[in-house]
Amino acid sequence: MNEQQKYQKRNLLLFPLGTVGRDAVYALINSFLLTFVLFTRSLNAAQLTAITAIMVAARIFDALNDPIMGSIIEHTHSRFGKFKPWLTIGVLSTSVVIYLFFNTDLHGWSFVCLFGILYFLFSITYTMNDISYWGMIPALGSDANARNQFTSRATLFAGIGSTLASILIPVFSTGKNAIGGSSFTAYGRIALIIAILAPLFLSITIFGVRERRDPPAAKQERFRFREIIQTILRNDQLVWIAVIFLLQQIGNGLIVGGLGSTYIYLTFGYEGGLYSLFTMVGMSATAFLMVFYPAISRKCPRKRLMSIMAVIAVIGYAFLLISGFLAKTGTLGFVLLVLGYMLSNFGQYCYYLIMMISILNTVEYNEYKFGTRDEAVIASLRPFITKLASALTAVLTSATYLLFDVTSYTNQISSLEQQCTQGLITESEKLDLISGVLSSTTSLQSTGLLLCMSLLPCAMMLLSYFLYKKKYILDETEYDRICVELEKRHAA
Repeated sequence: MNEQQKYQKRNLLLFPLGTVGRDAVYALINSFLLTFVLFTRSLNAAQLTAITAIMVAARIFDALNDPIMGSIIEHTHSRFGKFKPWLTIGVLSTSVVIYLFFNTDLHGWSFVCLFGILYFLFSITYTMNDISYWGMIPALGSDANARNQFTSRATLFAGIGSTLASILIPVFSTGKNAIGGSSFTAYGRIALIIAILAPLFLSITIFGVRERRDPPAAKQERFRFREIIQTILRNDQLVWIAVIFLLQQIGNGLIVGGLGSTYIYLTFGYEGGLYSLFTMVGMSATAFLMVFYPAISRKCPRKRLMSIMAVIAVIGYAFLLISGFLAKTGTLGFVLLVLGYMLSNFGQYCYYLIMMISILNTVEYNEYKFGTRDEAVIASLRPFITKLASALTAVLTSATYLLFDVTSYTNQISSLEQQCTQGLITESEKLDLISGVLSSTTSLQSTGLLLCMSLLPCAMMLLSYFLYKKKYILDETEYDRICVELEKRHAA
């Protein structure tokens, strides 16, 4: 085994481990921030709309911030390389921000103002470490198999981090097992734990991984913002995959972005363990893809694989709808709900893996067409799309809450949570009163939530599927041809 193979084997182990804590952070913000706000603050329509607008505005800000951050990383030349300094700064500052997010006693418009400040700060700090992390992959391996391995393993450990967070956070933040007896206290302590774990895990990557460091050009001009945008827009395959990925991510985020937990709490009971079970079983099938995707991708072309997954996901969404008619039966309705999510998430997660590879493969396409790789700039588009999708998901989620009058019930629950935190009522009294609130909900709320978390994701997934088949040309054969041509150019 030569030195390069030795380092690649080591990198394949240490690089993926670094993202476990980072993705626990992202799960906390992406999947539970709006739920935390909904069930711990009494909000009127104007305040909920303001919070949603802040989330969208921050993502528009990311439209400027992400490519610029990618360019800054691309032009960083330190003794530690161009990625690791920003990994370090980004993860430490992100930990401070998420701790402050979930440990404040402010309410009303004061809370909305603080939310705005912290959400914009999170956009900046998380971007630093996210673009640095995923942008490092092309510097770890350039052949298709190595890139598939790094991407799939990193995605595996990212899935482990986000899945563990998605399973454990509801258990210890909602219902009888809430830490400290209320969601207020529980979320604050959970945020502290995750804020400590994220830097610890990422230090494994920072201190253990060795990436390829290309020497800087003799004369290297800084990108201007206009040139960054031109770098992205001139790459037609990057533009198409960005649109396709955005559609898929919006649809895929609706269930975990708040609608799923709220639907379960209103329909089956205010118990975090129910949503944890829903999440754990629903995501269990993705473990298969996390482990075996590299082997599957070598045997089955991506577009064919997408066709198979589309059928599986559509069946899953059909089960979600059917479960709504059996919700009053309790167990049977919940079993169908979980089975439907497991099948739909299996298909959607495979789409996510394919999108990740498809974005990274535009690096070689960019070099083939224009002579430059622009790795960090291209890599910056993936986290931007993911965060923009989460903001648009929040818009659809908040609109659903307002449209179907869900907030009239969640405000009552948040008021009871506040009273429990202040010691005005006991934990058992709180849970009994919340059960009374939930018993007064009507089919309008549950049916509206179910339709928005099944029909909308299914439609967006199918649209992304048809666009991918029609517009994305970098299949395995074309990508290999481009890589061979680039090798010839380098040799010459």
